[in-house]
Amino acid sequence: MNNNAQFIDGKWLTGNGEPLSSIDPASGDHVWQKNAADGEQVQLAVVAAKKAQSTWALTPLQQRIEIVERFARLLRDNSESLVRSISLETGKPDWEAATEVGAMANKAAISVRAQQERAGEIDKQHLRLRHRPHGVMAVFGPYNFPGHLPNGHIIPALLAGNTVVFKPSEQTPWVAEKTVELWHQAGLPAGVLNLVQGARAVGQALSQSPIDGLLFTGSSSTGKLLHQQMAERPEVLLALEMGGNNPLIVDADINIDAAVNIILQSAYLSAGQRCTCARRLVVIENAQTEALIEQLRSAATRIIVDRHDASPEPFMGPVINQQTATALLAKEANLREAGARVLASMQPQRANSNLLQPGLIDVTTLAQREDEEWFGPLLQVIRVADFDTAITEANNTRFGLAAGLISDNAEHQQRFCALIRAGVVSVNQPTAGASSEMPFGGVGASGNHRPSAYYAADYCAWPQAQSHGTNTTAQHTPLVRGIRV
Repeated sequence: MNNNAQFIDGKWLTGNGEPLSSIDPASGDHVWQKNAADGEQVQLAVVAAKKAQSTWALTPLQQRIEIVERFARLLRDNSESLVRSISLETGKPDWEAATEVGAMANKAAISVRAQQERAGEIDKQHLRLRHRPHGVMAVFGPYNFPGHLPNGHIIPALLAGNTVVFKPSEQTPWVAEKTVELWHQAGLPAGVLNLVQGARAVGQALSQSPIDGLLFTGSSSTGKLLHQQMAERPEVLLALEMGGNNPLIVDADINIDAAVNIILQSAYLSAGQRCTCARRLVVIENAQTEALIEQLRSAATRIIVDRHDASPEPFMGPVINQQTATALLAKEANLREAGARVLASMQPQRANSNLLQPGLIDVTTLAQREDEEWFGPLLQVIRVADFDTAITEANNTRFGLAAGLISDNAEHQQRFCALIRAGVVSVNQPTAGASSEMPFGGVGASGNHRPSAYYAADYCAWPQAQSHGTNTTAQHTPLVRGIRV
């Protein structure tokens, strides 16, 4: 295996920074080992992106679209290899990794439509509206969707005429490397997309570079730090997509089987490592409540948690690393000690295993509940008396990314959508998912009012208003008063 992990100015280079490893979270095996970039290489990547940007911006949009479409075809042609990398680096079951690659490929056509609809051109008499690229965009990728989520920034940025420096999660460098190689094969000119691998030091070096925009997907704490870093740089566009302490309300008089199915998918898909996963289950108490909770508890204990390629096919795989598993188990223990009732424990399959059985814990009696995003398969149950209290409880968070309602009551559905404070709202559908054909983002501590997905076109370009007069050689009367002729 060569050590070329950085892609700068159209060339693969050996990293000059610290050793960097990617580890299969299910087995603990090393699946990728190379070197991170150093600060000098980060600056070289930014310089290369700046050098290439004006030529790329002047490249006709149709040519940029053709490269994006070739990339999408290459994704489909190489899906088996990419699925394997996603599965090994994240622990996702193969079926789920395949859906991620499919979403990556589908993103191309969706982004082209978004570019045309939200950042297109308008001509009206002597007035014109054009959209211009910002320049060099830094893209910070997360580990939970190492292909799809960075892709959702990179494609719109490139279509708009920006160049990109991509810093993936240090947990998933292999997926990033494979993805950038496909962009290279698709014919992107040198310097248009650059890859710098590494952890926090590389991210800091990139965020402090002379970039024109920073597109981030990740934790609220890291997003807040980036926001603070940019406080004195208002000229740098900052788009933050962060997580949430997402509520899912269960109304009275619902179909229990359907509700349990929605809850399982909302809370435990991707081992709870989706930013839209439900963290709080707000149950309106009624004659069905005990049956619902018991059926949910039983189903959670029967979920198959295993390696990506195991048979029978797993519903979910491991959490990303031992540090995450330890923190989640400590959280469950702290809640138990505070008086919460554990209904299903997040038991690891063996000592020091990242394969955690889904956890379900009733925290109704706790006087104080932490408003944090616990990124894993832990669902907290909160029982309330009525629908109004459920809405109040659901909105009792500093976050506002996702929220869901399971209800057959049309009035409650309408009130929920009108009163809930969240950017991605689901009614009788799992919260853990979102359409690329819609905006994706939240309010409060979940973002900075720059939703991604279909609306990424909005922040990847800025509007330019143009006013065009007649030809200067044309005969016309003076337009300014008070001038002698």
